[in-house]
Amino acid sequence: MSDSVHAYILIQTEVGKAASVAREIAAIPGVTLSEDVTGPYDVIVRAEAASVDELGRFVVAQVQAVSGITRTLTCPVVHL
Repeated sequence: MSDSVHAYILIQTEVGKAASVAREIAAIPGVTLSEDVTGPYDVIVRAEAASVDELGRFVVAQVQAVSGITRTLTCPVVHL
């Protein structure tokens, strides 16, 4: 996508669910990276969409629908 919007989505999961959440999210179209990590978040996802609105719909309709997720924080990439 040439003028697409990119974002990192930081995800908290239920205990023991990080690996399965990361695997399931990796299969969603628009996700370019999905890794389970340590720290305050359990999974970090990099995603792209055609617009900010599409990104918002993507997070709500597809990412947050994955079983085991308790909270997400979406961080759009900016070019300063």
